[in-house]
Amino acid sequence: MTDLHDLAPRQAGPARARAGNDVHNRRSLLALGLATALGAPHVAAGTSAPVGPGESAVGPNWFEAGRPTALASQVLARLAQAADDGLEPADYGSAALKAAFDAATSGPPLAPAVQQRLQRALTLALRRLLADLHHGRGDGRALGAPIDAAHAASFDLDAALRRLAQAGRLDDLWTEATPPWPQYPLLRQALARYRAMDAAAWRQRLPAVPGRSLEPGQAWGGLAGLGARLQVLGDLASPWTAAPEYSGALVEAVKAFQGRHGLEADGRIGRGTLAALEVAPPARARQIASTMERLRWSPPPPARRWIEVDIPAYTLRAHMRRDDGTSAPALAMRVIVGQARETPTPLLHASVRAIEFSPHWNVPLSIARSELVPRLQREPAYFEHQGFELVGRDGRVATVLDPAALDAVLRGEQRLRQRPGARNALGDIKFVFPNTEAIFMHHTPSVGLFNRDRRDFSHGCIRVQEPVALAMFVLQGQGEWTEARIREAMGGDQPRTVRVTEALPVRLEYLTARVEGEAVHLWADVYGLDVALERALQHRSRQRRAALERSQGLPTDEP
Repeated sequence: MTDLHDLAPRQAGPARARAGNDVHNRRSLLALGLATALGAPHVAAGTSAPVGPGESAVGPNWFEAGRPTALASQVLARLAQAADDGLEPADYGSAALKAAFDAATSGPPLAPAVQQRLQRALTLALRRLLADLHHGRGDGRALGAPIDAAHAASFDLDAALRRLAQAGRLDDLWTEATPPWPQYPLLRQALARYRAMDAAAWRQRLPAVPGRSLEPGQAWGGLAGLGARLQVLGDLASPWTAAPEYSGALVEAVKAFQGRHGLEADGRIGRGTLAALEVAPPARARQIASTMERLRWSPPPPARRWIEVDIPAYTLRAHMRRDDGTSAPALAMRVIVGQARETPTPLLHASVRAIEFSPHWNVPLSIARSELVPRLQREPAYFEHQGFELVGRDGRVATVLDPAALDAVLRGEQRLRQRPGARNALGDIKFVFPNTEAIFMHHTPSVGLFNRDRRDFSHGCIRVQEPVALAMFVLQGQGEWTEARIREAMGGDQPRTVRVTEALPVRLEYLTARVEGEAVHLWADVYGLDVALERALQHRSRQRRAALERSQGLPTDEP
């Protein structure tokens, strides 16, 4: 194979030295996969280079006397470590940039044109990494997630890079770009932990369990494989020796595993537990990375108090901000969310504005047409038994079912309404946060459903397990609303609306991973949104890598 030195003519003195410099410059570019030196226009160090629309190359000077600076080495290391934040180093041309800058550390100084090209390429790579770290790679709106439009604009990359050029403190810049959610650094640690796990125990599937589930005390051919997996995951302490039957420490380890995966911690290994056990650590690592990506899309609300509903966790958490600016859950409870296949709960941001005690349930036309009217046509007595009434466009109310009125309901000329009472579908309280999806939170008479592992049973609205505790949180500071008065209002026979003096932000989120103490909790992707996000991010990475290939490895103006 011909060496690049052999391509230079044999010359003596200064001419030969210049030829050697040319070869060195070509080598620096070849390390990026470039076949020819690209003549970038002259750009003074630390100023903007000509780039694509909306993208600036403002940044520090990565060279001194033709050699890479220590700060350049630090940035290259950060690019290589992008995976620690669930990002893809290849999206930023990390390996090619590292090779090019390594080549520039020895031999004659780089020619100005080559140095300028590398200067610009590293700055663009850093900008893209910081933008991805701060507000994400994916378009959350395309995946049905609400996006805080001001969030991305709040991070002034040009100003941040100017500060970096002046002070050289890369750690400060990273802190500024990192999502401010308390969960984010915990998930980052969990991501590293799951990526380091040995997945060998998942090479073979566990055998089917006997009957509907494996019960403590039963024999099973999968006990050794089960124990190996639980040891890797940290639910079963080492050393452990397999026994002939399922018992003892292994049962307790399964309970710990179930508790971390949103399953009833009863020690029985049924279909749900077996399915969760089959998910190998690399897939769990991608799940954690998806949650980290979602945390980038919007920062925590700046309010003193706010409410979060995590749909795949079937959990509501009420947060209170401390005096030092940090926040912590003040309340947590189980919730029931929309059915995955038919009526999934939408992701949205809103604010609680009012509470309705002993509310009417105004039956949505879609539910009236698909469910209630057909049932009333088959079973007219259900109308009175459940406390329904008919409301005309003029507001007149009929409490006796006229079969002809059902046709009017189907035409939208009348509506069905359920009176307050023990059978009311909304229970005895409704939390109102105006939004375009007509979603709200409420109690329910079907309290037994809260005991299920999987709780996607509603038509989209959110049913809360502990309405009194939530009402006390929402009405905090409105002194007349004590627990006793709240319960009294919930037991009334007439609706009553109470305005909330301090509107509370509500976030309906989709986060399938969370760290609590030492435990990493991972929930099923009930709506398939993690799968959709992963596909979108893979597509984005393919676009970026195709752009790098077109530029022969060097980051360019292409997004």
